[in-house]
Amino acid sequence: MAAERLDGRVAVVTGAGGGIGAAIAADLAELGATVVIADRDLDAAQATAQAIGARGRGQALECDVTDRAAYTAALAEVERAHGSVDVLVNNAGGTPHADFLDVSPEAWDGIVELNFVAVLTACRAVLPGMVARGWGRVVSIASDAARIGMPKESIYSGAKAGALAFSKALAAEVAHAGVTVNTVCPGSTATPLLSSMYTPEQLERKGSRNPSGRLGAPGDVAEAVRFFVTGGSYVTGQVLSVNGGALRAD
Repeated sequence: MAAERLDGRVAVVTGAGGGIGAAIAADLAELGATVVIADRDLDAAQATAQAIGARGRGQALECDVTDRAAYTAALAEVERAHGSVDVLVNNAGGTPHADFLDVSPEAWDGIVELNFVAVLTACRAVLPGMVARGWGRVVSIASDAARIGMPKESIYSGAKAGALAFSKALAAEVAHAGVTVNTVCPGSTATPLLSSMYTPEQLERKGSRNPSGRLGAPGDVAEAVRFFVTGGSYVTGQVLSVNGGALRAD
């Protein structure tokens, strides 16, 4: 079955200056959406917008999702400029790779703000419009760390688990309005962020241990997002792991 087209729809994808977010933005643009590429690195966001220009309309937006007031204002401006935000993909995230006892309490807030509170901020900003229009799609990119727990990513695991549980509860609240809320949990995915955390040898070993024999690719995650965005209003409150069949944190 062909994917539902998104012509006339407006999508916001956070952290879309590269990696998974850029792949998601390109895929939604290919389906006809106008895609707002939100990233704190404006140059990276503009590069993504330029790359998808041939397949759809892309607009770069410099935005720090951890600044609640500025982020809320930015999303309101997107709605004013385009008339709606129909698709929200909460993709921005990240964490230091360190044991819990080596992460200062001062750093906890930043990890939780980026990986959990930013999801709340964005949903609070765009859901009223989605509910009023009777159509909306929210997809949050969590992590298999949220389901399994990942050593050296303990606070991140907890924050992503919060986003996952929030999404399931929120889905039940807004399903009556034609709005779906779902979560994608990538496993180890070949991105610049992952490469900064592991040596090439470690990455090769992680890929070889995966049942699929490789690391995930950003496009694998984009396919899962596409499913939730185009899958109709009866698929909601769900969690989909994109991990090549892995059953444990590795």
